[in-house]
Amino acid sequence: MTAPVTLRRRLAGLDRLPVALMAVFLAAAAGVWCGLWGTDWSTISGTLREPPSPEHWLGTNRLGQDILERLLAGTATAFEVGLLVAVASVALGAALGGLAGFHAGRRIDTLLTWVIGTIDAIPFYLFVAAIAFAMRGWPGAMQLAMILSFWTLTARLVRTESMRLREREFIAAARASGSTNRRILLRHILPNLAPLLLVQASLAFVAAVKAEVVLSFLGIGLQDSISWGIMIAEASQEILAGHFTNFIAASLALFVLVLSINSLSDGLQERLDPRVRRTPTERLA
Repeated sequence: MTAPVTLRRRLAGLDRLPVALMAVFLAAAAGVWCGLWGTDWSTISGTLREPPSPEHWLGTNRLGQDILERLLAGTATAFEVGLLVAVASVALGAALGGLAGFHAGRRIDTLLTWVIGTIDAIPFYLFVAAIAFAMRGWPGAMQLAMILSFWTLTARLVRTESMRLREREFIAAARASGSTNRRILLRHILPNLAPLLLVQASLAFVAAVKAEVVLSFLGIGLQDSISWGIMIAEASQEILAGHFTNFIAASLALFVLVLSINSLSDGLQERLDPRVRRTPTERLA
């Protein structure tokens, strides 16, 4: 019971502004999921390129679609992609990295290390774009491509930490009590890496959101939905005509979300990772 209390106390000290911003974005996404707003993002509800008004708070785009509705729906898309990729990639990386670290020096460790090195040798966007393009037409192609690319960093970190933890006294005690290797890995090693995995999940979330925007902007991301990347791609034509609302709305939303998550990631790492934790005097230096 001591560890969870300590974890809650550390998380309680996070900066409030990033937490508040994340809560706003999450509330916006939840409203879309519940059907409260953002459901009419594809509906032509006004004339072309209307300025902001009481009917359309951010105006309309070049087709007459409400920009605010599309912005809110894009927020839900960002969370759907980010959460799925973060959870799946960290879970896969933790499982394979823990397996490799626990059996370090054996064939399975050698094989997994080779796979990790091979994937990391391929440029990120080239790897993701190739998979997404090859599986174009399948709804989860982009997400699968990012998961297959993002898991390697978590696997490397978990492998290193697993190799360190397997030599600790409590692991020897678990072995002496008759625990199987699987039970030791699942009940003793991976739970001790929860702070590390939490930080990695936040970083994977940011990377997934940014990658989705870039791929959707290039036309190889989402196809039957709306995202900030699609809005920015559409705005590239509107800017030439002197209409900047669509571009500013999507770009500002992406900037604020990424900035708030990065701030949370830094705070989580500072409070949960003893290697980077600093004293109050060091923070002021």
